[in-house]
Amino acid sequence: MPKKSKQIEEKPKAEAPKQASYEAKDIYVLEGLEPVRKRPGMYIGSTGTDGLHHLVWEVVDNSIDEAMAGHAKNISIELLPDKKVSVTDDGRGIPVETHQQTKKSALETVMTTLHAGGKFGGESYKVAGGLHGVGVSVVNALSEWLRVEVSRGGALYAQEYERGKPDGKVKKIGTSKQTGTKVIFSPDPQIFSDIQFNDKRILDHLRQQAYLTKGVRINFIDRRGAAPRAYGFFFEGGLLSFVKYVASDKKTLQEEVFYVHKTHEKLEVEAAFLYINDTRTEELSFANNIYTPDGGMHLTGFRSALTRSLNTYARNEGYLKEKDENLISDDTREGLVAIVSVKLREPQFEGQTKARLGNPEARTATESVINEALKEFLEKRPAEARRIIEKVLLTAKARQAAKAAKETVLRKGAFEGLTLPGKLADCISRHPSESELFIVEGDSAGGTAKQGRDRKTQAILPLRGKILNVEKSRLDKMLANAEIRSLVVAIGTAIADEFDITKLRYHKIVLMTDADVDGAHIRTLLLTFFYRYFKKIVEDGYLYIAQPPLYRLQAGKEIRYAFSDKERDKFVAELSKGKASAKQVEAAEGEEATKIAGVSIQRYKGLGEMNATQLWETTMNPADRILKQVTVEDAAEADRLFDVLMGDEVEPRKKFIQAHATAVQNLDI
Repeated sequence: MPKKSKQIEEKPKAEAPKQASYEAKDIYVLEGLEPVRKRPGMYIGSTGTDGLHHLVWEVVDNSIDEAMAGHAKNISIELLPDKKVSVTDDGRGIPVETHQQTKKSALETVMTTLHAGGKFGGESYKVAGGLHGVGVSVVNALSEWLRVEVSRGGALYAQEYERGKPDGKVKKIGTSKQTGTKVIFSPDPQIFSDIQFNDKRILDHLRQQAYLTKGVRINFIDRRGAAPRAYGFFFEGGLLSFVKYVASDKKTLQEEVFYVHKTHEKLEVEAAFLYINDTRTEELSFANNIYTPDGGMHLTGFRSALTRSLNTYARNEGYLKEKDENLISDDTREGLVAIVSVKLREPQFEGQTKARLGNPEARTATESVINEALKEFLEKRPAEARRIIEKVLLTAKARQAAKAAKETVLRKGAFEGLTLPGKLADCISRHPSESELFIVEGDSAGGTAKQGRDRKTQAILPLRGKILNVEKSRLDKMLANAEIRSLVVAIGTAIADEFDITKLRYHKIVLMTDADVDGAHIRTLLLTFFYRYFKKIVEDGYLYIAQPPLYRLQAGKEIRYAFSDKERDKFVAELSKGKASAKQVEAAEGEEATKIAGVSIQRYKGLGEMNATQLWETTMNPADRILKQVTVEDAAEADRLFDVLMGDEVEPRKKFIQAHATAVQNLDI
């Protein structure tokens, strides 16, 4: 290859880079609500679905705070057309008089100033969930439009805002015989790319709040459709009713629910639990009615008291002998459905989204209250105590058996050089960040996938049939299953106490099953398996579902793949230049291959019907494929549904089939 001429090789002397200015003029001060719009994630966690719904929670929290303070009895939430939300309560109403410090109406101050509210001092709120004081002002900042109406002192006041800025002053617009606050807001599309409120998610949240706030009526109305849909919640039993609801479809071991509601050193503790005939644990914790998904000191105190109390009772009553080891927390929590709620003056939440409670006094108070109440419960109800102790002792024995199985199966295997499963076609790369594991249904599809894959980064693990139902199997039995063992070894993290996410061999684990009833069943089994034993993999975003095409369409040399019936119809119309009618396409459904107006349509019933090239082009090629990332919510819902359909209880399955029978579209006969 000839050398480039000297003239081309020489480059003009580069100018010295300009030094970035860093003077007083370069220091930016964001005023008012500007910081919220600049960094919304700092205040609501994200600008995705979670953050969008967090706006609703913040406004509802203020109404709940009024209820907890004893000033509100009715709260109404409405989903309105044009992506608006309305929250109304019959509390005291936000004050409207001039605020001494800001010289503005107290209402405008609350709506436009961070850390402004009645929850930082005084006696207005002894207990509140919105103690960060940024709730409603953040909602205002992140709303394209917001209107607040206040009924107070016999008058009705209103003020409107655009992206957090007042559109005029607070005005008196009429009279009112009631008191309360109404907030209507429309999330800003400049902040949220997808403004779709999930009615089920909102209903679940409101139901929780109604259980946690005795005697308060919460109404929900969805006005987005042709006809409004209304729901109402009102519970007088508090957590006692709540725990019965959570365990309503389960076979319980207790006839009487453990329940306590007591104040310890000005900190209010309410807790309820019962045991079910299951291996799962379901614990919900709340602080000032705010759900704390990551638990915190109150949940730690509950767990500690539960384990200590059951150990003490078991030894005193002779269930545990001197040579027996103590029960551990995992033993006492298997099959437990528990709800813990604390109310305290100044909660210390970790982060604005309040996922974890950090107050040490919450642990002390919860532990003290549970210890005392549970001791009394066990002594007064020996029959209940016997069922509980027998349950946790059985769990302890199973744990010891599982430990022995792990040492046999895993320590002599994955931890000491056991070779990877023979059916695994591993990738060449040893860098997890670029490695992918495709879990494929059946040897036929597995063989096709092995031929079509990128050997450098893609590994294939075919599974034979449906994996073991982990819902009904303990760890020792599960590890004895060849398919499960292959999965565990291939993933590389080990399992249970030995689990180590840093040893994950692939940062993309893809479930690739057929688009039929059996494929959906296998996918649900796998989702349940990962949710039960590899939840961290799901939480960290390493689990995906492949979406293979449903149809292959060809007209001449042009080929297209359709992933839905709607996309199929669109492509048929385009390829036939409008000659194919909708009725012709509909009539062709179910046939393996049909030609309409010069367009050949092939319906894929399984991955095995594709050749290696087609599978690569449609489902495995990173440039063109469609992968759906699995979230904890997805896996939890699959786990719940699988429990209903495949669990031991007949009644929940019967109810589900009756409720959904008319909606069935594809039924294998």
